[in-house]
Amino acid sequence: MITRKRLAVGACGLLAALAVGLFPASATAADEPTAKEPPKVDLVLDVSGSMRANDIDGQTRMAAAKQAFNEVIDAVPAEVRLGIRTLGADYPGDDRATGCKDTKQLYAVGPLDRTEAKTAVATLAPTGWTPIGPALLGAAQDLEGGNGSKRIVLITDGEDTCAPLDPCEVARDIAAKGIHLVIDTLGLVPDAKTRAQLTCIAEATGGTYTSVQHKADLSKRVKQLVDRAADPVVNPVATEGAKQCEGAPPLKAGLYSDRETFGEHRWYRVDVLPGQELRASVSIGADRAVNNDYGVLLRATTVHGREIVRGSEAGDGRTDVLSTGLRYPKAEIDGLDSDTKPVPETVCLQVSNSFSAPASVKTTPGMPVELTIDLVDGPDEASDVAAFGLGRGWWLLAVLALAGLLAGLVWGWISRWRISVWRTN
Repeated sequence: MITRKRLAVGACGLLAALAVGLFPASATAADEPTAKEPPKVDLVLDVSGSMRANDIDGQTRMAAAKQAFNEVIDAVPAEVRLGIRTLGADYPGDDRATGCKDTKQLYAVGPLDRTEAKTAVATLAPTGWTPIGPALLGAAQDLEGGNGSKRIVLITDGEDTCAPLDPCEVARDIAAKGIHLVIDTLGLVPDAKTRAQLTCIAEATGGTYTSVQHKADLSKRVKQLVDRAADPVVNPVATEGAKQCEGAPPLKAGLYSDRETFGEHRWYRVDVLPGQELRASVSIGADRAVNNDYGVLLRATTVHGREIVRGSEAGDGRTDVLSTGLRYPKAEIDGLDSDTKPVPETVCLQVSNSFSAPASVKTTPGMPVELTIDLVDGPDEASDVAAFGLGRGWWLLAVLALAGLLAGLVWGWISRWRISVWRTN
């Protein structure tokens, strides 16, 4: 058994980046056409009353945000479809129900008219509430359609004021839809509660959180995120594992995403031809508070349930992502006629986790799972015990036990012989 540990930064971003190098664009999991759709970015700006605070390089937060937006609009790559959504921009009153609906699309996602976009931003003035949850739902609708990269960039100076529509839960629901939409968050002079909420939103979708104290940092970071959308990494293909191997979804080489609740087992199937080596890895993102002592298991079994090989990893303390992997080389078939098509072996992959959480933490939707599948030419002389069908090594343990028994018998015979010689003398 060979176990590989991959370290990931944020909510699963690094694993997807590694997959770019592992799989050529022509070998995507769903054999999709290679035509590249334009990336979409929706900038979501907080225009609530607190944006009047004058604490960013001698300017108000609103003025700093406007200046940064103008610089970003000038630098947006031509292929990016940009939109702007606001929250708290229109209703100045005290009615909570009305204030928590105050989000609108200021500039529709599409080809960018830089002058028109700047004119729209110039009209904004700090006004009302901070309905982050409704704004994220609206932004997700702004980006609907197409298979290209989608990114929301949220800029705010405070936490949501419209719970119980918890923006962190909204982000998890968006991620659970499998539309590969990433939310990045930026906090303007944030306090501890704001940092915690924005970090949770970002981690739920594999995005990033950035604390901003200066207007130059704000402009630079938003430009980076827009540029990142223009040069995206491979998007995982959404799938749904089964409760058992029978009926599990068949997977080809590629990158896949799923959701798994605490302590759940999910099954997938991969066909491995003689002479191929299956390489699989899985990462589970802890996108919410979890208890100490947790683990992830990836097992490869036959369709009859015999274990072939496994990979596992455990942890204790805070983690963002826990990963493990395995390899299974399928031996060539000797004497096979060149005209005979080799029959693949169906390998069942089980993904399990031992995460748990405090009673106050919601278990739905499940935690994000990314599964990488690769099928390569097997080694000429496989050294892995899985190549010999030893599974978890029980045959090897039996051989060692037999060797120990024989060694004990020999040592006992020698000891008795020595005692006999001593008594004789």
